[in-house]
Amino acid sequence: VSAGRTHVTPQTFGEADIAAIYRDGGQACVQVFFFRAGQNWGTHAYYPRHSKDQSTAEILDAFLAQFYLGKPIPKQLFVNQDLPNKHLLEVGLAERRGRAFKIKRPKRGEKHDIVQLAERNAAEALARKLAETASQSRLLKGVAEIFDLSEPPERIEVYDNSHIQGTNATGAFIVAGPEGFLKREYRTFNIKDITTEPGDDYAMMAEVMRRRFSRLMKDDSLVWPDLVLIDGGKGQLSVVRETLEDLGALERTTLVAIAKGVDRNAGRETFHMIGRDAFSLPPRTPVLYYLQRLRDEAHRFAIGTHRAKRKKQMHTNPLDDISGIGPGRKKALLAYFGSAKMVATATADDLSKVDGVSKKLAQAIHDHFNE
Repeated sequence: VSAGRTHVTPQTFGEADIAAIYRDGGQACVQVFFFRAGQNWGTHAYYPRHSKDQSTAEILDAFLAQFYLGKPIPKQLFVNQDLPNKHLLEVGLAERRGRAFKIKRPKRGEKHDIVQLAERNAAEALARKLAETASQSRLLKGVAEIFDLSEPPERIEVYDNSHIQGTNATGAFIVAGPEGFLKREYRTFNIKDITTEPGDDYAMMAEVMRRRFSRLMKDDSLVWPDLVLIDGGKGQLSVVRETLEDLGALERTTLVAIAKGVDRNAGRETFHMIGRDAFSLPPRTPVLYYLQRLRDEAHRFAIGTHRAKRKKQMHTNPLDDISGIGPGRKKALLAYFGSAKMVATATADDLSKVDGVSKKLAQAIHDHFNE
């Protein structure tokens, strides 16, 4: 059986998972094959976190203890290590499966060959990841040089806001570091401040930063960003600087605003930093492409969150509870006032100015929200 092959049809078993681990460069990869009814149902590479003093067998053991939470448990599992807690795993997974479950380390034959294949695939996957990590390290070193950081950033947070004419206003940030995009760390913020004028990007950014960094100041278990990238220009940078100064958080991170280029052209961005003149980077350089990717990922995430929120609002809305308001009138009210919250605070006279809303219905809407 050659490395790189995953479409294997076993002859000596019908149902089993294969889990083989390979370790190199301070990282580990577990390659898992899934066999059901004598067919390969797929494969996946996992990169479990571990401490330096854990043995390879201990890493695989700990991985498997978590892996089957919420996943179907097969009849048997073939591995390439002697697991220190093999018996405990067998008992626990058999109990959850409701039937017998065995973990085996094959020494010869077809099963051994397939486990070896999984191990070689794990080695190849880990080699690719280590190469990507090396490339990422070079990019982060370049980021540190450009933005005068003392060392390559371990955590970068990139912020963006999204709204349509002030409606469904959402703030968001994405996280990146030596391992690439950390999607489990992404966060969104529904803009809550009722004093914020619809479409006021500065006020939205100030609220997001105030909420995010207030939490960082209070919770010592949270990891601070080494670098904060803001989608915007000098105005956004000024607002964020003032917000962080008020919180006493300004000295604990580095702020950079990325303003879109002339005619919003990628490659002609201007960078703004505190105490430094605005500057641009040479086009078509790897670090510039990387910074563009970070900004674009934040924009994609913020837009996606906004669209999901808007879609949900169109389906579940306080206006739905009011007799006499169908889809057409709801759409007209939201288009006129910007959000259901603004409809709720409107006077009956203002409500009656909307096409299709009579004075009687306007009063009914007003009464609904002001009982």
